[in-house]
Amino acid sequence: MIPLHGKPILEFIINGLVFAGFENIIIVVGYRKEQIIEYFKEGDKWGIKIEYIEQKELNGTGGALLICEDLIKEDHFFLTWGDILVSYDVYKEIINTFEKEDQDFILTTNFMDDPYKGAAVYSEGDYCIGIIEKPGKGKSNSNLNNCGIFIFSKEIFPVLKNLKPSKRGEIELSEAINYGINQRNWKVRIVKMEKDQFRGDFGNIKVYEQMNKEIDWLEEFNRLS
Repeated sequence: MIPLHGKPILEFIINGLVFAGFENIIIVVGYRKEQIIEYFKEGDKWGIKIEYIEQKELNGTGGALLICEDLIKEDHFFLTWGDILVSYDVYKEIINTFEKEDQDFILTTNFMDDPYKGAAVYSEGDYCIGIIEKPGKGKSNSNLNNCGIFIFSKEIFPVLKNLKPSKRGEIELSEAINYGINQRNWKVRIVKMEKDQFRGDFGNIKVYEQMNKEIDWLEEFNRLS
């Protein structure tokens, strides 16, 4: 709900999902959840249906996804972090790849000189062969970072349920992907963003401050909202 040029960051993301054609959205809430629920309500303002579920235990990205299982009715679903903003065309590209290629798993990456703060993604051709979470500065020989936007088959849920928490005490979504690739022969298609393609990571206060000052990116987003 941090304001960005007069809108919560989450509203920019929801506008992008609407632009890509989504009608049903689940938002995982926690701290100060009342602010989110009061602002977005049931989604009528955006012509969509919004459901909310609370993550009472902060047990990682995989834990946040697991609590959504009973609310997800389709065989495949789209997932995005709530603090990552990309061009709305990226959402469209992911959907088009899913529809044209009939992929069960899609992982989106962005280019980074060193993905040590995120998750380094390793690939062969258009497919992921592994992810290393927080690989350490200078330790990765990949420039692909896990962008935080996916399409998953519901096959992800039994894998998540059987994962042991990481050293951080979290159920890591990246570990579920690694397990699926290595143990279940999942083919995880990568949609690679271009090196200079827009991405805002609002887990970084400097990125937020910079985007709050700049308006070049905003005009395009407002045009598509």
